[in-house]
Order: sequence, then C-alpha cells, then structure tokens
Amino acid sequence: MPTPTDTLDTLDREAVTLYDTAAWQELVAHWDATAPEPAPAAPPAVVGDWRALLSVPVDRLVATALDALPPAAPAERPLPGRLGAILPDRLHAWRRIGQPDVRPSVHLGHARRVLVEWGWQNRPYKLRDTRGARCVCGALLTAHRLGYGSADTMNRAAAWIVTELRAQGWPDLIGPWNRAPGRTAADALSLLDTTALRAARAGE
Repeated sequence: MPTPTDTLDTLDREAVTLYDTAAWQELVAHWDATAPEPAPAAPPAVVGDWRALLSVPVDRLVATALDALPPAAPAERPLPGRLGAILPDRLHAWRRIGQPDVRPSVHLGHARRVLVEWGWQNRPYKLRDTRGARCVCGALLTAHRLGYGSADTMNRAAAWIVTELRAQGWPDLIGPWNRAPGRTAADALSLLDTTALRAARAGE
C-alpha cells in the first residue's frame, strides 16, 4: 500500500509532468485571450416607442428569460465532521460511488473547503497531522476521495496549481511551496482561490 509521502510525491510529479506538456502550455498560453473587439455598429435609427418593435409583451419576455435560468444548485454534501478529518482517507472511498465528475476549478473549491473546515498544515511529507489538517496536495487528494472529481480531475487541478505557482515565480513543486518557511494557511487558501479563478477562466 502506498504511503502518504509516495502519494503526495506522485501527485506533485504528475502535476509537473502535465504542466510540461505542449498541450498544457498551449492551453495556458491562450486562457486569457479575448475575442477581438467588434467593428463599431452603425448608430440605430431613431424610432418613436421601442415597445412597438417587440412582437411579444415585455412581461412574457421577462418570464421566458427567468425560465431559461439554470435551476438552483443542489444542497452541498457537508464534509464529515472532526472524526472524519482524522480517519484514513481510504475509509471515505465509498463517497465516490455514483458521484459525477467535476471540473478542476470546482475540485479546487472542494479542496479549499477541506482546508477551511479541517485545517491546513505544513509538516514535511505529511498528508495530514494528528488533528486531520491537510497540506495543499493532501486537500486535493482528500477532495478526490470524498467524491469530488476523478483522479484525472485531481491531477489537472494540481497542474493548474503548478501553473499558478510558475506565474508567481515559484520554480519548484507544490510540496516545497506548502512547507516553505513563513508559509501560512491564508497563503494556501489564496493560492487555491487564484488557481480556481485561473482554471475557471480557461473553462476548466
């Protein structure tokens, strides 16, 4: 059975491997590209009452627009309590049954919830501490084992973290960033927030 250290190092290495691929570099190179500005349109002709241009009443247009909105999101499954935080992650594997895959940005959001609710730690090569607090990679792995995203989604989320770290000038892996002297829980949450935003803007 792999140790937490092997799992974290594997996730770190796989994230950097994905980051170094040409396909990933192509994706990241154009994530913030915007469409060219449209040519200026001719000024509209002045008309009397704009309502005369409509073929249906305004009330019906508004009702149709409101009906087209997506339904409210289902209630979030709460994270297991403090006891769940200290249990081995493999005991949460049953939660994956029947769960749909999510995008990497959503997976990062669930990893952030793990850090907020269960805590963040930065001990070297530890998935979590005795209280159940996780490191950044440990939060990604825990979110996956709780049913929020496949292993591929977890790896893509980790590659987005590496992308964000490279943009911030950090040349190393996620693990060394997590345990760098002076690193705080606020830094870890901020990293996940900016990474999730970057991935979401890229459609991931």
